[in-house]
Amino acid sequence: MIEHADTYALADRLAAEDEAERAGLLAPDDRLTCHVHGKWIHQCVSSPLHAHPVTCHRWCRDCETALTVVVDELSRTVRMRCPRCGGGTSAATVRLLAACRASLAESQ
Repeated sequence: MIEHADTYALADRLAAEDEAERAGLLAPDDRLTCHVHGKWIHQCVSSPLHAHPVTCHRWCRDCETALTVVVDELSRTVRMRCPRCGGGTSAATVRLLAACRASLAESQ
C-alpha cells in the first residue's frame, strides 16, 4: 500500500511541476522530477540525457566529458565528479545536485 501511495506522490509532483514549468513559474533545472523519465530526478540523473555540454549540467568543460553520478538512497547523498580529472563543478551541476538532494528527501 505504501508503494501505491508513493506512486501517487510522484505522479502528483510530476503534474504540478509540468504545470508550473509551462506557466514559467519553475525553471527546468529546479524540478525534483523528470518529465522525460517520469521519475524523481535522483533516480534518473545518471542517464546520458541529463549530461549537457552547453549548460554544463553534469558536464566537465575542461575534459569535455559527462560527470559520473553516485546516489546513495540510504544515506541520502548524491555526488558527481569527472571520471578523468575528479572535478567538473559548475553552477549548473551545483543546482542539479541540490535538486537531487531535495528529490531524495521528498521521495522518502
